[in-house]
Order: sequence, then structure tokens, then C-alpha cells
Amino acid sequence: MFSTLLLRGIFMNTKELASNILKEVGGESNVASLVHCATRLRFKIVDINKVNMDALNKLDGVITAINSAGQVQVVIGNRVSDVYMEFGSLSSILNENRRSNQNDETNENKGNLLEKLVDVVSSIFTPLLGAMAASGVLKGILSILTALNWLSPTQNEYIILSAASDSIFYFLPVLLAITSSRKFGANTFVSVSIAGAIIYPSIQALYASGQDVSFFGIPVILMKYTGSVLPIILCIWVTSYLEKKLKNLFHDSVRNIATPFLLVTIMVPLTLMCIGPVSVTASTAVADVFVGIYKFNPIIAGALFAAFWQIFVIFGVHWGFVTLFINDLSILGRSYLKAATGPAVFSQSGALLAVMFRTKDEKMKALAGAAFITSLFGITEPGVYGVTLKLKKPFICAVIAAGCGGAIVGYAQSSAISMGMTSLLTVPIFYGPGFTGFILGCLIAFVASFVLTLIVGFPNTAEEQPSEPAASTSVNVSKNESPKVVGDKMIVADQVLSLPLKGEIITLENVDDNVFSSGAVGDGIAIIPTEGRVYAPTNGVIAHTYNSGHAIGLLSDNGAEILIHVGIDTIQLQGKHFTMHVKEGDRVTEGQLLIEFDKEAIIDAGYQVVTPFVITNIAADSVPETSTLTPHLS
Repeated sequence: MFSTLLLRGIFMNTKELASNILKEVGGESNVASLVHCATRLRFKIVDINKVNMDALNKLDGVITAINSAGQVQVVIGNRVSDVYMEFGSLSSILNENRRSNQNDETNENKGNLLEKLVDVVSSIFTPLLGAMAASGVLKGILSILTALNWLSPTQNEYIILSAASDSIFYFLPVLLAITSSRKFGANTFVSVSIAGAIIYPSIQALYASGQDVSFFGIPVILMKYTGSVLPIILCIWVTSYLEKKLKNLFHDSVRNIATPFLLVTIMVPLTLMCIGPVSVTASTAVADVFVGIYKFNPIIAGALFAAFWQIFVIFGVHWGFVTLFINDLSILGRSYLKAATGPAVFSQSGALLAVMFRTKDEKMKALAGAAFITSLFGITEPGVYGVTLKLKKPFICAVIAAGCGGAIVGYAQSSAISMGMTSLLTVPIFYGPGFTGFILGCLIAFVASFVLTLIVGFPNTAEEQPSEPAASTSVNVSKNESPKVVGDKMIVADQVLSLPLKGEIITLENVDDNVFSSGAVGDGIAIIPTEGRVYAPTNGVIAHTYNSGHAIGLLSDNGAEILIHVGIDTIQLQGKHFTMHVKEGDRVTEGQLLIEFDKEAIIDAGYQVVTPFVITNIAADSVPETSTLTPHLS
């Protein structure tokens, strides 16, 4: 039953969904790069002000859309790869040359250090995770078969399958060279050549021999680079900068030969002499620090990491830990932190199952059931965004249960022997010391989350729905009735609202903006302000605010959806001269200060300050099914 009800929009044509998403993120020209992980599209955006987050969230087929960690992340679910591929036919976003050019323009992007780190790590590692998971499962199965004496390491079958499971990790620097070159805008084939050189058999033989090595009299400290992560990423980052400089030195007739020649000749020795040893030493030190913390108190470490893991996922910053996982695998051969993610995943499954059993809302029951199935296979985002986080209490129960399971995993010192999305299918990658503790920790997290959610409950059954007005409520007022202003009130049929600003009243038809003057946004008036303050016209909840500070959406207690838009095209000021005093979700009372703005400075900057004041959900003859509060951000 639930397999046919998998989340909203499951039957929507993927090409249509991709096209709609592309439109709402501002079109092809507004997308610097695009990658995807197991459930979400990750857009690197040129101008965030061109992205319509509200419209993205309302698209059928989109579970949720968030602006986090320097990316616009659109959660699709397990069809994300199909939707991603459609962008190749709709645009040139997936084209290698275009992506390299975009990287040239946007590498110096906005955002803090964490946002940049998350963006780099997700872009480099996302394309490899599927192959890593497959190899990891095979590696785990081989470990189980040899432990049971069903297969011997000397058998040809084992040798062949072992090569299949180990190859991606042995040649990891080559694969990272490909994805890093795409991210940093370096020549992919030159990057692969450099990566191949540092793991070349004769170089590795010199390392194994332990003999002194020099390059024209300069000592070379050789390291083991097979399976390494940081050396090649840093190498390709340096290569990308050097390539840009070298391109400017040569004429077009020789550039395609001279630049690659110098890059390979310079970067291979430089990596072996400097970049490699420094980064390997740093990687080992990082691994030792985390192992030391884990060994100091593995119970607390496992509990905290498991409890916070899904919170990291929500904000998309979990990618910052992927490098640590892979670094542990390359240095230590296993990752203790990776094992702690298991209880976090299965605790969400338990909460989803409890919601499915307890809720009397048929739509929520179907949604929770479908999300429960996908969560068992490692895809938790649909369940988190669509169910547990939305209902709040189930998510909190899952976090508590995950902490309990993580403590057990930490006590058992369970670990992962490979990368892969934690799920029923990838349980073999956790085989080894502490495997029983890993299974027990995941099981306890699942059961505890299920029981806690049943006991605590949530306000989502049919008889428990909160009585406050929903965002989809519409005001059944004839559009033909013109707004009237009486004193400091605007009256549209049964709606009586205080004027949000002091100033001269004009009709919407006189506003120098076709969208407002045509009534496309809604019905109301416009005010030419005499002072720079916007006040709440009625009691209600703040439905929309924007970083630019120039507009605000308010949902009144009687269902009116109100838009106050200070100025025309003032979004281009990017927040300059505006101060927002409230945030989305705040309850406000009539007369409360919402926005302050510098009227004279805005006028001096060349913008009009005329302020449309409209109700956006005026209905002509019937009540529409969905909210129409989607501000025109001009």
C-alpha cells in the first residue's frame, strides 16, 4: 500500500519537476553549480535574491527547500538522481566546460568558512558515495564469509571479489582528482595524471623500501598515498590556481601543450616533496585527535554524535564529517564516528512507524508509512522534513533514542570498515569488533524512539488539530469591491486593517509597477510614506521576511494574507537602509513595529519609496485551495 503512496508528487514527470525547480531558483544563469546526494539537489546560486523559496516549497514533488550552508538545498527523496539528470536536457548546468567557467567566477563566493567547507566537501564526495557504498557492502560481505569459513582469502573467487571491493579505495586519489578538478576548475585529465603519478607502482615501491629519496638533491619524504584523501584535494586546489596563471603566459597556439606540460612537471614533484607529506601528517594528527577523544569516553562521544547527527543532516553540515570518516578509514582502516550514525538513522525509522500507527490523519499516515520504508534504506530526509521535524515531538523523541543507541555503540567501540549510507542494506560495512554492539544500539534506538513517540504523542491527529488559522485560509471577498480608507483604516469588504505607515494614500493603479498596478498580487492601496517605519496593521503571525528587509508578509488572525512592500525594486539594495525587527513565525499585535527604513537614503539611491499594502488572498467567487501569499519581490 505505502509503496504506491510514496510522498507527494511521486507520479509527477521528472522533467516537468526539474523545469519548475529551475524556474524557481532563478533560471540557468543563476545556477553556478549543481550536485545531488541521496535525497536532495544542492544548488550553488549566483544571486540568492532571485530564488523563490516559497514557490520551491510549494512545488509538487518537492518535500522541502532550504537555504543552508551556502547552498539552496531542494529535498526530492529517492527520485533525486532522475530529477538531477533532467537538468542535462533542460540546460547546460551539468556541462563540464560551463561548470569550470562558473567556478572561475564564483570560487570567491560569499559565506563563512563553514559554508565554504561544506560546499567543497559535498561537491567533491557526493559523486563517489554510491560506488563507495557498493564497495563497502561487498567488503563487509567478504569479511562475514571468511569469518564463517565459507570463503578463503586464497581462493580465486575471494581475490577477484576483493579487488572489486578495494579498487575504489586504492585508487581513491584518482577519483578525487576528477571530482576536485570539477569543483576547483582545473583540467581533469591533467589532475588525473598527477594523481596517478603519486600512486604509481614504482613510487609506492620506493616508499615500501624505506630508502632515502631525493629530487635533484632535494630530499623527498615519501608517504603512502593509495586511499588517501587530503593530499590530492590540496594538490588539485593548488593546480587550479597555477593553471590559471600559466594560461596567461602562453599564446593560444602552444597553450594546450605548454600548460599541461608545466603543470605535470611542477605539481608531481611538489606534491611528493611538500603537499603530500604535510597533508598526510595533518590527516594522521586529526585522526589521532578524534580517536583520542573517542577512547577517552566512547560512551559519551557515541551518544552525543548519534543524537546530533540528524540535526547536522537538517542543516546540510554533515558533509563536514565525511572527510573525517574517509580520513579515519585511510589512516586507521576503520571509523568509529561513522558507526555512531547508525542509531541516528534507525531512531527516525522508529518515530515514523509510531506516527503511522498513532495518527488518525490518513494523509499523514500514508506519508509516515512511505517515509518509514525509505528510512530503512538510509534515506531519512523525507521522513524528517515531512513528518518528525514537522510534528516536533517525534523528532525530539528520535534524538533522545539515538543518543541512547549511540552510547551503546560507543561502549562496544563499533566501527565502519568502509563508507556507505547507513541502512539495512549496508549493515555489513560495520562488521568486525563491536558488530553485536552496533546491531544492539540500532535496535534499541529504533524501539526506544517508537515507544517514546507513542507515549509522548503529537498534535496531528484529526481531533487534535490546533485551532489557530492555517496558512491556506482564504478571505472570501469580492475582488470587485474597491478598498476604502477611513481615517487610519483600510476597509475591503469585511476586512478592516490599520494603515501600516503614515503618508499619502494613492490607488494601486498609480503604482509604477505592472504587477502591483494590475492587481496581480492582490487588492489594496499604496502609501507614499512620510516616515520610515512600518507597523503591524492587525494581530497575526509573520508569514514571510526577507534578508533584504524591504517586504514582509503577515497572516492575520482572521485569515487575511497581507503583503507590505516598501518601495519599488528596492530588493536591489540587498538590505541596505532597511532594519527588520521581527522574524518568520513571530506573533505580532496591531501597531507593533515591523520594519524601519531610511526613506531619504533610499530616494537618494534612485528608488521610489511608494509602498503597496495589499491582501493577497482575495477570492473572486470561491475559496482557493492553497495560500496565495507569494510576495512579488521587486
